[in-house]
Amino acid sequence: MLRTEAPRPENSASRLLALDVFRGLTIAGMIVVNTPGSWTHVYPPLLHAEWHGWTATDTIFPFFLFIVGVSMAVSFARRRAQGASRRELFLHSVRRGAIIFGLGLALNVLSFFVFHREHLRIPGVLQRIGVVYLFAAGIFLAFGRRGVLATAILLLVGYWALLKFVPVPGFGAGRLDLEGNLAAYVDRAVLGVHTWKPGWDPEGPLSTIPAIATALLGALAGEWLRSDAVRQKQMGLILGGWLAVGVGLLWNLSFPINKNLWTSSYAVFMSGLAALLLALCVVIVDGKGWRGWARPFEWLGRNPIAAFVLATLVTIVSLGVKLTGPDGKPRSLYATIYRTVFDRFVDLRLGSLLFALAYLAVWIAICGLLYRKRVFFKV
Repeated sequence: MLRTEAPRPENSASRLLALDVFRGLTIAGMIVVNTPGSWTHVYPPLLHAEWHGWTATDTIFPFFLFIVGVSMAVSFARRRAQGASRRELFLHSVRRGAIIFGLGLALNVLSFFVFHREHLRIPGVLQRIGVVYLFAAGIFLAFGRRGVLATAILLLVGYWALLKFVPVPGFGAGRLDLEGNLAAYVDRAVLGVHTWKPGWDPEGPLSTIPAIATALLGALAGEWLRSDAVRQKQMGLILGGWLAVGVGLLWNLSFPINKNLWTSSYAVFMSGLAALLLALCVVIVDGKGWRGWARPFEWLGRNPIAAFVLATLVTIVSLGVKLTGPDGKPRSLYATIYRTVFDRFVDLRLGSLLFALAYLAVWIAICGLLYRKRVFFKV
Protein backbone atom coordinates (compact mmCIF):
# COMPACT_ATOMS: atom_id res chain seq x y z
CA MET A 1 0.00 0.00 0.00
CA LEU A 2 0.96 3.61 -0.38
CA ARG A 3 2.24 5.29 2.74
CA THR A 4 2.90 8.92 3.49
CA GLU A 5 5.79 10.47 5.28
CA ALA A 6 6.45 13.99 6.43
CA PRO A 7 10.23 14.40 6.37
CA ARG A 8 12.11 17.31 7.79
CA PRO A 9 12.89 20.16 5.42
CA GLU A 10 15.88 19.22 3.29
CA ASN A 11 18.66 21.48 2.18
CA SER A 12 19.66 21.56 -1.46
CA ALA A 13 22.60 19.28 -0.86
CA SER A 14 20.51 16.43 0.49
CA ARG A 15 18.71 15.75 -2.79
CA LEU A 16 19.39 16.12 -6.48
CA LEU A 17 16.95 18.92 -7.25
CA ALA A 18 17.69 18.69 -10.97
CA LEU A 19 16.60 15.05 -10.92
CA ASP A 20 13.33 15.93 -9.17
CA VAL A 21 12.69 18.61 -11.79
CA PHE A 22 13.46 16.28 -14.69
CA ARG A 23 11.15 13.66 -13.17
CA GLY A 24 8.43 16.28 -12.77
CA LEU A 25 8.81 17.41 -16.38
CA THR A 26 8.39 13.79 -17.46
CA ILE A 27 5.27 13.29 -15.33
CA ALA A 28 3.86 16.53 -16.75
CA GLY A 29 4.44 15.20 -20.25
CA MET A 30 2.71 11.94 -19.35
CA ILE A 31 -0.39 13.75 -18.09
CA VAL A 32 -0.60 16.06 -21.12
CA VAL A 33 -0.31 13.33 -23.76
CA ASN A 34 -2.64 10.97 -21.86
CA THR A 35 -5.52 13.42 -21.41
CA PRO A 36 -6.33 15.49 -24.52
CA GLY A 37 -9.81 16.93 -24.65
CA SER A 38 -10.50 14.77 -27.69
CA TRP A 39 -8.32 12.03 -29.17
CA THR A 40 -9.72 13.02 -32.57
CA HIS A 41 -8.07 16.43 -32.36
CA VAL A 42 -4.41 16.18 -31.24
CA TYR A 43 -1.28 17.87 -32.56
CA PRO A 44 0.99 15.24 -34.20
CA PRO A 45 3.91 15.62 -31.73
CA LEU A 46 1.50 14.67 -28.92
CA LEU A 47 0.75 11.30 -30.53
CA HIS A 48 2.95 8.22 -30.61
CA ALA A 49 4.59 7.25 -33.89
CA GLU A 50 2.41 4.63 -35.52
CA TRP A 51 5.30 2.17 -35.89
CA HIS A 52 8.91 2.97 -36.88
CA GLY A 53 10.20 6.43 -35.97
CA TRP A 54 9.48 8.62 -32.99
CA THR A 55 7.72 11.76 -31.81
CA ALA A 56 8.10 13.91 -28.69
CA THR A 57 5.50 11.67 -27.02
CA ASP A 58 7.71 8.63 -27.56
CA THR A 59 10.39 10.16 -25.30
CA ILE A 60 8.26 10.20 -22.16
CA PHE A 61 8.15 6.56 -21.09
CA PRO A 62 11.85 5.80 -21.69
CA PHE A 63 12.76 9.03 -19.90
CA PHE A 64 10.83 7.81 -16.87
CA LEU A 65 12.56 4.41 -16.91
CA PHE A 66 15.91 6.16 -17.27
CA ILE A 67 15.01 8.27 -14.24
CA VAL A 68 14.03 5.11 -12.34
CA GLY A 69 17.58 3.88 -12.89
CA VAL A 70 19.17 7.19 -11.87
CA SER A 71 17.07 7.39 -8.71
CA MET A 72 17.79 3.76 -7.84
CA ALA A 73 21.56 4.25 -8.01
CA VAL A 74 21.47 7.41 -5.91
CA SER A 75 19.06 5.94 -3.35
CA PHE A 76 20.97 2.67 -2.98
CA ALA A 77 24.25 4.51 -2.44
CA ARG A 78 22.68 6.65 0.27
CA ARG A 79 21.07 3.69 2.02
CA ARG A 80 24.23 1.59 1.83
CA ALA A 81 26.08 4.46 3.51
CA GLN A 82 23.45 4.34 6.27
CA GLY A 83 24.14 0.65 6.84
CA ALA A 84 21.54 -1.15 4.72
CA SER A 85 22.64 -4.51 3.36
CA ARG A 86 22.24 -5.63 -0.24
CA ARG A 87 19.72 -8.20 0.90
CA GLU A 88 17.61 -5.53 2.59
CA LEU A 89 17.73 -3.34 -0.50
CA PHE A 90 16.75 -6.21 -2.77
CA LEU A 91 13.82 -7.23 -0.57
CA HIS A 92 12.68 -3.60 -0.56
CA SER A 93 12.95 -3.61 -4.36
CA VAL A 94 10.82 -6.76 -4.60
CA ARG A 95 8.16 -5.17 -2.43
CA ARG A 96 8.25 -1.89 -4.31
CA GLY A 97 8.16 -3.51 -7.73
CA ALA A 98 5.19 -5.67 -6.71
CA ILE A 99 3.24 -2.69 -5.38
CA ILE A 100 3.85 -0.64 -8.53
CA PHE A 101 2.81 -3.61 -10.69
CA GLY A 102 -0.31 -4.06 -8.54
CA LEU A 103 -1.29 -0.41 -8.86
CA GLY A 104 -1.09 -0.63 -12.65
CA LEU A 105 -3.10 -3.85 -12.72
CA ALA A 106 -5.71 -2.28 -10.42
CA LEU A 107 -6.14 0.60 -12.89
CA ASN A 108 -6.60 -1.94 -15.69
CA VAL A 109 -9.22 -3.79 -13.63
CA LEU A 110 -11.06 -0.51 -13.04
CA SER A 111 -10.99 0.26 -16.77
CA PHE A 112 -12.25 -3.25 -17.48
CA PHE A 113 -15.37 -2.70 -15.39
CA VAL A 114 -15.97 0.99 -16.14
CA PHE A 115 -15.73 0.60 -19.92
CA HIS A 116 -17.19 -2.93 -20.06
CA ARG A 117 -14.19 -4.21 -21.97
CA GLU A 118 -14.30 -7.72 -23.37
CA HIS A 119 -10.87 -8.67 -22.03
CA LEU A 120 -8.75 -7.48 -19.10
CA ARG A 121 -5.38 -6.11 -20.17
CA ILE A 122 -2.55 -7.44 -18.01
CA PRO A 123 0.47 -5.32 -19.05
CA GLY A 124 0.65 -1.54 -18.74
CA VAL A 125 2.90 1.40 -17.97
CA LEU A 126 3.09 0.87 -14.21
CA GLN A 127 3.38 -2.88 -14.65
CA ARG A 128 6.43 -2.40 -16.85
CA ILE A 129 7.92 0.10 -14.41
CA GLY A 130 7.49 -2.40 -11.57
CA VAL A 131 9.09 -5.28 -13.47
CA VAL A 132 11.92 -3.13 -14.83
CA TYR A 133 12.68 -1.70 -11.40
CA LEU A 134 12.84 -5.16 -9.83
CA PHE A 135 15.21 -6.62 -12.44
CA ALA A 136 17.36 -3.48 -12.70
CA ALA A 137 17.71 -3.35 -8.91
CA GLY A 138 18.73 -7.00 -8.75
CA ILE A 139 21.32 -6.57 -11.48
CA PHE A 140 22.69 -3.38 -9.95
CA LEU A 141 23.00 -4.91 -6.48
CA ALA A 142 24.54 -8.12 -7.80
CA PHE A 143 27.09 -6.82 -10.28
CA GLY A 144 27.90 -3.17 -9.52
CA ARG A 145 28.78 -0.45 -12.04
CA ARG A 146 30.86 -2.50 -14.51
CA GLY A 147 28.43 -5.38 -14.41
CA VAL A 148 25.54 -3.01 -15.07
CA LEU A 149 27.13 -1.72 -18.28
CA ALA A 150 27.99 -5.24 -19.46
CA THR A 151 24.48 -6.49 -18.67
CA ALA A 152 22.85 -3.55 -20.46
CA ILE A 153 24.91 -4.26 -23.57
CA LEU A 154 24.10 -7.97 -23.35
CA LEU A 155 20.36 -7.27 -23.06
CA LEU A 156 20.36 -4.83 -25.98
CA VAL A 157 22.42 -7.03 -28.30
CA GLY A 158 20.55 -10.14 -27.20
CA TYR A 159 17.16 -8.53 -27.94
CA TRP A 160 18.41 -7.43 -31.36
CA ALA A 161 19.56 -10.98 -32.09
CA LEU A 162 16.25 -12.46 -30.99
CA LEU A 163 14.17 -10.20 -33.24
CA LYS A 164 16.56 -10.55 -36.16
CA PHE A 165 17.34 -14.27 -36.17
CA VAL A 166 14.64 -16.23 -34.31
CA PRO A 167 11.97 -17.35 -36.80
CA VAL A 168 8.31 -16.64 -36.04
CA PRO A 169 5.97 -19.47 -37.07
CA GLY A 170 4.19 -18.48 -40.25
CA PHE A 171 6.35 -15.41 -40.82
CA GLY A 172 10.02 -16.34 -40.64
CA ALA A 173 12.93 -14.49 -39.02
CA GLY A 174 13.79 -10.80 -39.01
CA ARG A 175 10.27 -9.44 -39.49
CA LEU A 176 9.69 -6.10 -37.75
CA ASP A 177 6.17 -5.43 -39.01
CA LEU A 178 3.14 -5.36 -36.72
CA GLU A 179 2.14 -9.03 -36.93
CA GLY A 180 5.33 -10.84 -37.93
CA ASN A 181 7.75 -9.72 -35.22
CA LEU A 182 8.88 -12.04 -32.44
CA ALA A 183 7.73 -9.71 -29.63
CA ALA A 184 4.13 -9.81 -30.89
CA TYR A 185 4.34 -13.60 -31.22
CA VAL A 186 5.43 -13.86 -27.57
CA ASP A 187 2.59 -11.51 -26.59
CA ARG A 188 0.08 -13.80 -28.26
CA ALA A 189 1.66 -16.92 -26.76
CA VAL A 190 1.98 -15.62 -23.19
CA LEU A 191 -0.83 -13.08 -22.82
CA GLY A 192 -3.43 -14.41 -25.26
CA VAL A 193 -6.31 -11.93 -25.46
CA HIS A 194 -5.14 -9.91 -22.45
CA THR A 195 -3.30 -7.28 -24.53
CA TRP A 196 -3.77 -3.62 -25.41
CA LYS A 197 -4.34 -4.34 -29.09
CA PRO A 198 -5.53 -7.64 -30.59
CA GLY A 199 -2.41 -9.77 -30.98
CA TRP A 200 0.22 -7.51 -29.43
CA ASP A 201 1.03 -5.16 -26.56
CA PRO A 202 3.59 -2.31 -26.41
CA GLU A 203 4.40 -3.33 -22.82
CA GLY A 204 4.61 -7.05 -23.55
CA PRO A 205 7.06 -9.54 -21.98
CA LEU A 206 9.80 -9.72 -24.61
CA SER A 207 10.11 -5.97 -25.20
CA THR A 208 10.61 -5.54 -21.45
CA ILE A 209 14.16 -6.86 -21.96
CA PRO A 210 15.54 -3.69 -23.60
CA ALA A 211 13.38 -1.59 -21.24
CA ILE A 212 15.43 -3.05 -18.38
CA ALA A 213 18.55 -1.93 -20.23
CA THR A 214 17.09 1.61 -20.37
CA ALA A 215 16.90 1.67 -16.58
CA LEU A 216 20.41 0.22 -16.27
CA LEU A 217 21.80 3.02 -18.47
CA GLY A 218 20.01 5.41 -16.13
CA ALA A 219 21.71 3.72 -13.18
CA LEU A 220 25.10 4.41 -14.79
CA ALA A 221 24.11 8.07 -15.09
CA GLY A 222 23.06 7.99 -11.44
CA GLU A 223 26.49 6.73 -10.45
CA TRP A 224 28.01 9.65 -12.33
CA LEU A 225 25.65 12.12 -10.67
CA ARG A 226 27.04 11.17 -7.27
CA SER A 227 30.12 13.24 -8.09
CA ASP A 228 30.51 16.33 -5.92
CA ALA A 229 31.60 18.55 -8.80
CA VAL A 230 28.66 20.04 -10.71
CA ARG A 231 30.76 20.58 -13.83
CA GLN A 232 31.91 16.97 -13.76
CA LYS A 233 28.28 15.84 -13.58
CA GLN A 234 27.41 18.03 -16.55
CA MET A 235 30.26 16.92 -18.77
CA GLY A 236 29.81 13.23 -17.98
CA LEU A 237 26.11 13.34 -18.81
CA ILE A 238 26.67 15.40 -21.97
CA LEU A 239 29.43 13.18 -23.36
CA GLY A 240 27.60 9.99 -22.46
CA GLY A 241 24.35 11.36 -23.83
CA TRP A 242 25.81 12.30 -27.22
CA LEU A 243 27.56 8.94 -27.44
CA ALA A 244 24.28 7.09 -26.82
CA VAL A 245 22.40 9.29 -29.29
CA GLY A 246 25.01 8.55 -31.95
CA VAL A 247 24.95 4.79 -31.29
CA GLY A 248 21.15 4.78 -31.40
CA LEU A 249 21.04 6.64 -34.72
CA LEU A 250 23.62 4.32 -36.28
CA TRP A 251 21.79 1.23 -35.01
CA ASN A 252 18.56 2.69 -36.40
CA LEU A 253 19.91 2.12 -39.92
CA SER A 254 19.53 -1.65 -39.51
CA PHE A 255 17.25 -1.95 -36.46
CA PRO A 256 14.72 0.91 -36.64
CA ILE A 257 13.84 3.11 -33.68
CA ASN A 258 10.44 1.82 -32.58
CA LYS A 259 8.69 2.49 -29.30
CA ASN A 260 6.11 -0.29 -29.63
CA LEU A 261 8.87 -2.88 -30.03
CA TRP A 262 11.23 -0.95 -27.70
CA THR A 263 14.01 -1.76 -30.15
CA SER A 264 17.59 -1.62 -28.92
CA SER A 265 18.22 1.45 -31.09
CA TYR A 266 15.23 3.13 -29.43
CA ALA A 267 16.45 2.24 -25.94
CA VAL A 268 19.95 3.62 -26.53
CA PHE A 269 18.81 6.70 -28.45
CA MET A 270 16.22 7.67 -25.83
CA SER A 271 18.68 7.06 -23.00
CA GLY A 272 21.05 9.48 -24.73
CA LEU A 273 18.35 12.14 -25.05
CA ALA A 274 17.40 11.60 -21.39
CA ALA A 275 21.02 12.06 -20.30
CA LEU A 276 21.29 15.29 -22.30
CA LEU A 277 18.08 16.72 -20.85
CA LEU A 278 19.11 15.70 -17.35
CA ALA A 279 22.42 17.46 -17.97
CA LEU A 280 20.51 20.56 -19.03
CA CYS A 281 18.51 20.45 -15.79
CA VAL A 282 21.75 20.10 -13.82
CA VAL A 283 23.21 23.13 -15.64
CA ILE A 284 20.14 25.32 -15.16
CA VAL A 285 18.94 24.24 -11.72
CA ASP A 286 22.10 23.18 -9.89
CA GLY A 287 24.72 25.09 -11.86
CA LYS A 288 23.03 28.43 -12.53
CA GLY A 289 20.66 28.24 -9.57
CA TRP A 290 17.64 29.21 -11.69
CA ARG A 291 14.98 27.41 -9.67
CA GLY A 292 11.87 29.59 -9.64
CA TRP A 293 10.51 28.26 -12.95
CA ALA A 294 11.12 24.69 -11.82
CA ARG A 295 9.00 24.70 -8.65
CA PRO A 296 5.85 23.18 -10.24
CA PHE A 297 7.91 20.37 -11.72
CA GLU A 298 9.70 19.80 -8.44
CA TRP A 299 6.29 19.34 -6.82
CA LEU A 300 5.31 16.75 -9.41
CA GLY A 301 8.73 15.13 -9.21
CA ARG A 302 8.46 14.57 -5.47
CA ASN A 303 5.15 12.69 -5.81
CA PRO A 304 5.45 11.02 -9.23
CA ILE A 305 3.61 7.73 -8.68
CA ALA A 306 0.81 9.45 -6.76
CA ALA A 307 0.42 12.08 -9.51
CA PHE A 308 0.30 9.47 -12.26
CA VAL A 309 -1.99 7.02 -10.45
CA LEU A 310 -4.44 9.63 -9.18
CA ALA A 311 -4.54 11.51 -12.50
CA THR A 312 -5.25 8.25 -14.32
CA LEU A 313 -7.84 7.21 -11.75
CA VAL A 314 -9.73 10.49 -12.04
CA THR A 315 -9.58 10.27 -15.84
CA ILE A 316 -11.10 6.77 -15.84
CA VAL A 317 -13.85 7.78 -13.42
CA SER A 318 -14.70 10.98 -15.32
CA LEU A 319 -14.92 9.00 -18.56
CA GLY A 320 -17.18 6.46 -16.84
CA VAL A 321 -19.60 8.96 -15.31
CA LYS A 322 -22.37 9.62 -17.83
CA LEU A 323 -24.40 12.80 -18.14
CA THR A 324 -27.11 13.84 -20.58
CA GLY A 325 -25.81 16.03 -23.41
CA PRO A 326 -27.70 18.85 -25.17
CA ASP A 327 -28.83 16.35 -27.81
CA GLY A 328 -30.35 14.13 -25.14
CA LYS A 329 -27.70 11.44 -25.58
CA PRO A 330 -25.41 10.23 -22.80
CA ARG A 331 -22.01 11.90 -22.63
CA SER A 332 -19.15 11.38 -20.20
CA LEU A 333 -18.27 13.96 -17.57
CA TYR A 334 -14.84 14.20 -19.23
CA ALA A 335 -16.36 15.03 -22.63
CA THR A 336 -18.89 17.40 -21.05
CA ILE A 337 -16.17 19.51 -19.45
CA TYR A 338 -14.20 19.59 -22.69
CA ARG A 339 -17.19 20.49 -24.87
CA THR A 340 -18.54 23.11 -22.44
CA VAL A 341 -15.32 24.92 -21.56
CA PHE A 342 -12.63 24.21 -24.17
CA ASP A 343 -14.35 23.37 -27.47
CA ARG A 344 -14.32 27.01 -28.56
CA PHE A 345 -11.60 27.32 -31.22
CA VAL A 346 -11.46 27.11 -34.99
CA ASP A 347 -8.50 24.76 -34.64
CA LEU A 348 -10.05 22.03 -32.51
CA ARG A 349 -6.59 20.76 -31.57
CA LEU A 350 -5.98 23.95 -29.56
CA GLY A 351 -8.99 23.42 -27.32
CA SER A 352 -8.01 19.78 -26.87
CA LEU A 353 -4.50 20.81 -25.81
CA LEU A 354 -5.80 23.50 -23.44
CA PHE A 355 -7.97 20.88 -21.75
CA ALA A 356 -4.88 18.73 -21.18
CA LEU A 357 -2.89 21.69 -19.86
CA ALA A 358 -5.72 22.66 -17.51
CA TYR A 359 -5.84 19.10 -16.22
CA LEU A 360 -2.08 19.22 -15.67
CA ALA A 361 -2.47 22.51 -13.77
CA VAL A 362 -4.93 20.83 -11.39
CA TRP A 363 -2.41 18.13 -10.51
CA ILE A 364 0.42 20.61 -10.19
CA ALA A 365 -1.70 22.50 -7.65
CA ILE A 366 -2.51 19.30 -5.74
CA CYS A 367 1.14 18.20 -5.67
CA GLY A 368 2.14 21.73 -4.66
CA LEU A 369 -0.19 21.53 -1.69
CA LEU A 370 1.22 18.13 -0.71
CA TYR A 371 4.74 19.51 -1.04
CA ARG A 372 3.91 22.48 1.17
CA LYS A 373 2.48 20.11 3.79
CA ARG A 374 5.63 17.96 3.47
CA VAL A 375 3.56 14.93 2.49
CA PHE A 376 5.16 12.54 0.03
CA PHE A 377 3.63 9.26 -1.07
CA LYS A 378 6.07 6.36 -1.17
CA VAL A 379 5.81 2.73 -2.12
